[in-house]
Amino acid sequence: MFAHAIGELPNEACGMFSTRSGDDLVDYFHPMRNTKESAKVFALDGQQMLDLERDVEQAGRQLVGVMHSHTETSAYPSPTDVNDSAGFDPFGTFRQVIVSLRDAEPVLRCFTIDGDEITEIAVVVGDGDDDLQDEGGAVAIAAVMPLPSSHRS
Repeated sequence: MFAHAIGELPNEACGMFSTRSGDDLVDYFHPMRNTKESAKVFALDGQQMLDLERDVEQAGRQLVGVMHSHTETSAYPSPTDVNDSAGFDPFGTFRQVIVSLRDAEPVLRCFTIDGDEITEIAVVVGDGDDDLQDEGGAVAIAAVMPLPSSHRS
């Protein structure tokens, strides 16, 4: 997520992330195109989103959240983020990761947004140790974000 955010500068970057169905381990990030091509706002590409939803479902995975970057502000939902969230996540179940590039060291935070209620979700980032590896032992970077029971199969 950091590499995608930095690579898209000066614009905001965006994408989605997925997990194997029923798992808290978020182990795959899907970079997407910011159709706004803006440093202040983002919009996911609609066709990319449809294709991604199909591919993720066929792979036995599920989308659990969206990521975008803030190029000049902190890693906290802006009023625009809160308003936009109501359109694509009206029940506040998606995890929303924000990567801030305001400072020299990128910052990643995760939230749920339900109406005007913003709740921070702890993120544990692993570097491929045994506790975060899949059956094949092939996880380089992964994050554990507790998911609501409605996301579990």
